[in-house]
Amino acid sequence: MAEDERMVRRRARRQWRPSVLTWSIAVLAVAGMVAGLYPMTAAWLSSYNQSQVIKNAETSIDSLSPGKEDQLAAAHAYNDALSAGVRLEAGGNVPVGTGNLSGGDLRYDELLNSNEEGLMGRIKIPGISVDLPIYHGTSDAALLKGAGHLEGSHLPVGGENTRSVVTAHRGLANSTMFTNLDKVGSGDTFTVEVLGEILTYRVFDIQVIDPDETSSLRVQPGRDLVTLITCTPLGINSQRIVVTGERITPTPPEDLASAGAAPTIPGFPWWAVIGGAGVLLIGAYTIRQGFVDARVRERRRQSDAFEAQSV
Repeated sequence: MAEDERMVRRRARRQWRPSVLTWSIAVLAVAGMVAGLYPMTAAWLSSYNQSQVIKNAETSIDSLSPGKEDQLAAAHAYNDALSAGVRLEAGGNVPVGTGNLSGGDLRYDELLNSNEEGLMGRIKIPGISVDLPIYHGTSDAALLKGAGHLEGSHLPVGGENTRSVVTAHRGLANSTMFTNLDKVGSGDTFTVEVLGEILTYRVFDIQVIDPDETSSLRVQPGRDLVTLITCTPLGINSQRIVVTGERITPTPPEDLASAGAAPTIPGFPWWAVIGGAGVLLIGAYTIRQGFVDARVRERRRQSDAFEAQSV
């Protein structure tokens, strides 16, 4: 009889039968881990896709038609003919361009086209780890892919009496974009790269403005400016963060050297390491607890059998 009991106990130790509670805990742990890692994972994947767009565009500049020099010349001609204007609207996600083109047959959508999706250039803000493609316009489709250049403002090719406006979303669950634009400080620099030409701007003005305060977005005589705009507060969008930089000339050598360089963002996918470690821990818990549950179940069975015999 004792031998039979020992065999039963050995058999119970070899059994793996997780209880419903164990499975429930494991499933909830996996669900919690997925929910917790989603923002990090989605932002990394979005940044990776944006970096690939930039990388592919940089390698195809020499094969563009019209060529690089012709496109840049057309962009400067467009800026010379443009009476730039910008309007902000309450409740809107993006500013609205109100500029007018005086004569000529220059079409906005046909200028500075680096690919078939309307890619115009690239903006890098080192202080907040931003490296985004810039697309034509500020449509929902464009702003889901990267930053958008505001039609009606000057094209971002530099020049006196110009102000280009670049905008991007803030606070998206699946992409960082301009989420940290409020952390940019006066004196910080950012670069705009268009068709291999890189321009550096130093931030000198940071404002949080109401939609009707458009005077801060006007062209300033003799100055070469780029303004970055995003919404605030997060989820309410009642005001705008407006960050303006003035062109540094000549362009710093280190920025010139970085022209055409492959993006270094998003970096290593730590979310994969964290997720992998989490899966291993949950798996180890489930395996171990499955044997424990089997032994507990066997003890209960034996206890029930003993009580039945006693009766």
